[in-house]
Amino acid sequence: MAQQFRNDLEALKAELDGIAIEENPALVKQKSRDFFWYSPVLKAQLDHVTADLVVTPKDEAEVIRILKAAYKHDVPVTPRGTGTGNYGQAMPLSGGLILNLAEMNKVKAIYPGRVIAEPGVVVAQLDVETRAHSGQELRIHPSTAKTATIAGFIAGGSGGVGSIRWGGLRDLGNVLRLRVVTMEAEPRVLELTGWELHKVMHAYGTNGIITEVEMPLTTAYDWVDVLVAFDDYMDAVRYADSLGNADGLLLKELATVAAPIPYDYFLRHQKFLKPGQSLAIISLASHAVDAFVAFTSRTKGEIVFRSDTAEDLKGLPPAYELGWNHTTLRAIRVDPSITYLQSMYPPPHHLEKIETLTKLLGDEVPGHLEFVRFDGKITPMGLPMVRYTTEARLEEIIRIHEEHGCPIFNPHRYTLEEGGMKQTDLAQLAFKREADPKGLLNPGKMIAWEDPDFDFESTKTFLFPGLQQAS
Repeated sequence: MAQQFRNDLEALKAELDGIAIEENPALVKQKSRDFFWYSPVLKAQLDHVTADLVVTPKDEAEVIRILKAAYKHDVPVTPRGTGTGNYGQAMPLSGGLILNLAEMNKVKAIYPGRVIAEPGVVVAQLDVETRAHSGQELRIHPSTAKTATIAGFIAGGSGGVGSIRWGGLRDLGNVLRLRVVTMEAEPRVLELTGWELHKVMHAYGTNGIITEVEMPLTTAYDWVDVLVAFDDYMDAVRYADSLGNADGLLLKELATVAAPIPYDYFLRHQKFLKPGQSLAIISLASHAVDAFVAFTSRTKGEIVFRSDTAEDLKGLPPAYELGWNHTTLRAIRVDPSITYLQSMYPPPHHLEKIETLTKLLGDEVPGHLEFVRFDGKITPMGLPMVRYTTEARLEEIIRIHEEHGCPIFNPHRYTLEEGGMKQTDLAQLAFKREADPKGLLNPGKMIAWEDPDFDFESTKTFLFPGLQQAS
């Protein structure tokens, strides 16, 4: 559904003298890709997509120059950090240029409770600097913290490690301020705070380029990783649900993964596991360990790994790299037919919903839950594995979830709306009309801009206009 633009690249390049430009087709294609291939559906649709060139600014002034020239010559612009997203967010559907922000990677200032950084700072490096400076760390980070950039996380993510305590990125206070450059004949620099932040958060860069981020910090603790094994998956789920609601225990990560996923796919931790075991994956502050052990002793769980007592941690990833979409990545490395879904199990009847779907779908859809704070309540968000067979069956699995009151945030669609709640974010659409009047920023990702009359209740999808969902 990509738009067509005049795309006057030669004229554009002439105006960008002194700014780093890459035109080697192989390198441009490499920078035109994210982790869309987690989805066999998106892989078939997007594998050919590439930009025409990559432009790498070193500061905000160069970003402004690039956007002004691209606007003048009708060249679409797709922003990119390090391309760790999973939904084609950074895929340039209309060609044009990739705006590579990875070189804008300075931590500009650290204060009690907050940090100011450029968009291309890698999340883990940001934490290294804030820990060294003042013993602080980010509240929330993705499982890809070692490679993901902070602005990429804000523009493409929704939550992550730390969400069990702090909620999601869209919760007021979890992002403090964004500095954004518009895509106009004379680009403006805007400072967004409060509710205005929602105009550009999780908008895939469709309506502004983030050039500075201000994030809250919290105390950095010594985090202990723990794996608790269960013979029955629902015992693991009930345990995690109770643990998440134990308010006195300081947790940073809480997930459950159903057998046979842990033993079959967590290869570096396999020596601690037995076939057929499901896991609860936990990170908690070191001072909470004794209380946690006491809590676990009265359940059916067996603590099979603790990072604070293990004899050798060499080669072992942190617990959060067993969760979130790292779970999917570890599975795909062993079995390329694996894909995943994103779901929600709304309380108060979430345990019943999970048990019902576990019985209905069995090993075709092994369970994976991430427990987060959602609207103040501990809520399991699903990233279940799917043993993929056909697109029609995938759509049927989605339908089964939704018929049981478990909404799906579809990771097999690249548009903002189809990957979310199948409705238009009017604030983001209005801001795009103001900040990107030609629709040059990451075109094809916002349905409401491309097709204002699209019917979200229809059986057709925007990505595949001819595809009827399974009934």
